[in-house]
Amino acid sequence: MNYLIKNGNIVSEDKVFVGDILVIGDKISAISAQPISDYPEGTTIVDASGSYVLPGIIDTHVHFREPGLTNKADIESESRAAAFGGVTSYFDMPNCKPQTTDLETISDKQKLAAEKSHVNYAFFFGATTENTHLFKDIDKRTTPGVKLFMGSSTGNMLVDGEEALAKVFSTAKENNLIVMAHCEANEIIQEQTKEVKKLYGEDADVSLHPLIRNREACKKSTLEAMVLAKQYGTRLHVAHISTKEEAEMFTESAKQLNLPVTFEACLPHIVFNDSDYATRKTAIKCNPAVKTAEDQEAIISAIKSGKIATIATDHAPHTWEEKQGGCLTATSGMPMLQFSLISMLELFSDKQNKAISDADILTISKQMSANPAELFGIENRGLLKEGFKADIAIVKHSAEPWTLTKAEIQSKCGWSPLEGDEFHWKVVHTFCNGNHILDDGIFDETSRGQQILFKQ
Repeated sequence: MNYLIKNGNIVSEDKVFVGDILVIGDKISAISAQPISDYPEGTTIVDASGSYVLPGIIDTHVHFREPGLTNKADIESESRAAAFGGVTSYFDMPNCKPQTTDLETISDKQKLAAEKSHVNYAFFFGATTENTHLFKDIDKRTTPGVKLFMGSSTGNMLVDGEEALAKVFSTAKENNLIVMAHCEANEIIQEQTKEVKKLYGEDADVSLHPLIRNREACKKSTLEAMVLAKQYGTRLHVAHISTKEEAEMFTESAKQLNLPVTFEACLPHIVFNDSDYATRKTAIKCNPAVKTAEDQEAIISAIKSGKIATIATDHAPHTWEEKQGGCLTATSGMPMLQFSLISMLELFSDKQNKAISDADILTISKQMSANPAELFGIENRGLLKEGFKADIAIVKHSAEPWTLTKAEIQSKCGWSPLEGDEFHWKVVHTFCNGNHILDDGIFDETSRGQQILFKQ
């Protein structure tokens, strides 16, 4: 079908203006500040008056749990949640069962997604201590890069020895692969775990989680990754920074030394701080840990100043039963995908009248859509631009807030750390490859996404 989106506040690459967008097939055919009157017969009109029209969100950091962990989530359920949140593309992480650490498992996941994913998809290849010889065979046309866990993980996906890390970084460089790294020093985590157990018992309150996965663990590991990136010239993207010091490392070290390094901020560290443990408990337990208000403010400031390259979610569903316990037994991770865009809009809106400035919505769009596409080299996505894929999110602001309840949650796990929060923003329409997948709450179950392609 063809669509004419009329009278929306179009969030383009560098400005916001009222205009029309014509979608023909799976692409944007025309964008104009003037009314578009020349369009094919039978084109469906979508009135976007009073709404913002943005490029679909590209979330480069999710855990959809399939295969092997589908009691928590699966590709169908989480890609549906994505569409409800204006997210039209995602990069899924390799720590499922079996882990995505060889060519067969990544091919199997791609086949699953072709059958089940409602939105566009790509999958990271997981680095281990033993599989760098496979890097040369990774299909860079369909794979965004290598995911490296420099902190606690499962099996041999923890890569923290000096020799093993050097092999990952050097081999990635040889094969022109981006390394996306989870940076936490495992030896510090282990030491702090022993200390917390000694002082507070076998399973202390979740508020002590930031003592175990502390800022020193993050700082040390991130610095180590940056040094390796500099040494080998490897393109490094540091996942989910959680401390003020990491942002300062970027501004004072990476920028001045021209390191091939960019940073990602994730929703848990943007919208929460350690004061929230008192009310939200283990719902906000994640790795790296949610830290202080000062850290949170530094990350938000870095986003606004453009020092953060991408905003993602680290969407990591677990069953509610798995989230019970303390800082050592409750699982880490939270589902954030469906509400990431409206959370950012809410956070950046003026606190008095909840209006958002053009500058702030441009920043959100850049770091959630344009920058991910540019950084990873995604073809023809990430911008509202003629000839690009018609991946579009339309959001509307209301003076009257609405409260998030379980009824709105699409993720298979059925809960959200944001339950009970009030929002003034809603995603009213989502287009993915020109398919009107979400139409004011009505979801097209038959819609399927496309495999994301990367420039060579």
